[in-house]
Parts: sequence; structure tokens; C-alpha cells
Amino acid sequence: MSMQSSSFHPAVARWFEHTFGSPTEPQALGWPAIQSGRHVLISAPTGSGKTLAAFLASLDVLFRQGAERELPNETEVLYVSPLKALSNDIRKNLQEPLAGIRSKLLEMEGRTVEVRVEVRTGDTPPAQRQALAKKPPHILVTTPESFYLLLTSDSGRRMLRTVRTLIVDEIHAVVDDRRGAHLALSMERLAALTGRPLQRIGLSATQKPIEEVARFLVGSDAVDRTGSPDCVIVNTGHGRQLDLALELPQSPLEAVMSNEVWEEVYRRLAELISAHRTTLVFVNTRRLAERVTRHLGELLGEDVVTSHHGSLSANLRLDAEDRLKRGALKALVATASLELGIDIGSVDLVCQLGSTRAISTLLQRVGRAEHQRGGLPKGRLFPLTRD
Repeated sequence: MSMQSSSFHPAVARWFEHTFGSPTEPQALGWPAIQSGRHVLISAPTGSGKTLAAFLASLDVLFRQGAERELPNETEVLYVSPLKALSNDIRKNLQEPLAGIRSKLLEMEGRTVEVRVEVRTGDTPPAQRQALAKKPPHILVTTPESFYLLLTSDSGRRMLRTVRTLIVDEIHAVVDDRRGAHLALSMERLAALTGRPLQRIGLSATQKPIEEVARFLVGSDAVDRTGSPDCVIVNTGHGRQLDLALELPQSPLEAVMSNEVWEEVYRRLAELISAHRTTLVFVNTRRLAERVTRHLGELLGEDVVTSHHGSLSANLRLDAEDRLKRGALKALVATASLELGIDIGSVDLVCQLGSTRAISTLLQRVGRAEHQRGGLPKGRLFPLTRD
């Protein structure tokens, strides 16, 4: 199936077809829904192109506007993601479509449109925040916490007043906790601030009941008496083939791991890492991330193993993400800081040390491997106690 030339600007359609060929199911079903102007929730397995499904329709609107007249320095699209790592990743992943569409436009019509995207998180330095306020980007990528802070400042409110589209990524990750309650308030405050219809687009990993996530996205004003949300739900199923297996040590597991069993785990991890291109190792605490990184570094070489967790500085986290994407790392040991949506490129194995407490978390993490269309995610689970 090709992109309908009528629904996208020719430069946007041509860039997509040249880069990807045909749309994935969430894209093919999501684009008409988003372009109808209604609230939309796209629920699909990881690696199915959900993020581009949301973004391409927004980019298309901006390029169409820019083709008619110069784009004002106003923020029209607000993209909220629960992870700082993901925010930086999205900026990179948006730069590629922006550059590609721009060059197609130049090639086809001999002119260019300057669509700008910027990131605003807790890691953004004060000088950059002031620059954003003075010259707002057309697309602003932020976290729930920074979104809340923007709503509390005069300059932030000025920037958000012009927003037409709100995209909430990885919405399933915040729906049932305090961050979600906090985000729901911010979404309603934004809707009140803009004073005009605000289109809400949610992106979710597969969840049941998906209607509950849709109700969260649109807010109680858009839910009728029967509990049905005023939202197009694009639900492309739960099925995804996985290569999953347990890794059990030779020695029996006890209530607490002995040093001998840990040595066995490190050796087996090193074997698996050596047999793959790039491995992502998930652990449940920052302390364990540092310990596993140190031991694997001794076995494999310190320059090819590093860690990623919330206590590291922004520069160290970004450096780890960049090295991972470039294929310069054999292994990255991470906490939950890397489990969501971030497009991490060449990872072909995910190892989980210890229980994730929820099957959905394990599936989300294993889905980081072969995070691409048609990829078969491969995961190995290392139980650490008898329980």
C-alpha cells in the first residue's frame, strides 16, 4: 500500500516512500484518524512505527503551512514523553525526517521550509531554556515534569498558548500512577490555556482494557454517560513473536545469591554478550547496574561496557546512548531508564537480571531487541533467587 498522495504533502509522501516503502498497520490506520482532527489513541507492539504515525501527520501540517506562508515562531506540537532519554532520542529521530522532507521539498519545488524541534527537560541548561522562550520551536519535546513547570511560568504559558496538538508517548507507563494523575491535570490545564480545540494523540504499548487508557487521554469532559471516550482507538493487536528463555545457573539458587552463583552469572552473561552484536542488560537497581558493569568490564574490556541509570549526569547518559547507537558498545547495563520507546538501534539481545515483577515490563524490555519492523526480539531472563 502506498501513502495516499492526497492526504500528505507530496514532499512528505515522497520522503516516506523513499525511506520506508509502505506504512505499518498503526501508520496506515492512524494517519486518517489523526488527519480527521479527532482525539486518537494508537495501541501497538513496540517497534511498529507508532511514533512516526503521530509525528508525520503533525510534520505534514507544518510543512503545508510553511509552503503557503512563513511559519511563525510558535509552538504548535507538544510531545510529552515519560523519559529524558527518550526526549533526546526523539529530537534525533525527528531531525532525520525533517532534513529528508526539506531536501525533497527543495528537489521538487526549489524552496525550503524551516520546521524547528527542541527538547526541554530537567537536563536543559538555563540559557537554552531562555532561548526557547524567546524563539519557541514549532515542535517542543518534553517530560511530564517539565510540562508542569512550563505551565507554572509566564514564559512557559506564552509558549504553550499556541499548541494545537498534544502527543503523549508511552502513555501506558503513566496511566496508573501518581505521575499519570499529575500529567492528567497538566493536560487539562493546557486545554484551558489554549482556549481552542486541542487534539490529543496517545501512543501506547498494548494494554487491556485499552478504553481505560483512552479515557485517561481525553479527560472526563470527553467521556459520555456510558463511559465511552470521544476518541478513535487504533488497536493493532498484541501478537509479536519473541525468542525468550530462562538462564539457570549450575549451582542451586538460594534465598540470597552466593558469590559463586554471581560469578557464574557474570561468566554466562559475558558468553552471551560475546556471541551477539550489542546486548542490553536490565537490572532493578542503580547499585546493581554499577556492580554488573564493573564485573563485565573486567571480563570483556572496560571500553565496551557501560551503565545507564538516573543517578548519572545527563552528559554521561547521552554519551552511553550515543555509543550504543553507533555500535561502539558490546553491552549497556541499564535500569528502567532505558526500557521505554527509545530507538536504540543495533541491540540484538536483551538480558534481564532478576524479576521485573510484571510480565508487561519484561515484554517491554525484551522488545528493545531488534526494535525494527519484522525483527524477532530475543530475551534471556536470569532468576536471582529461588523465589
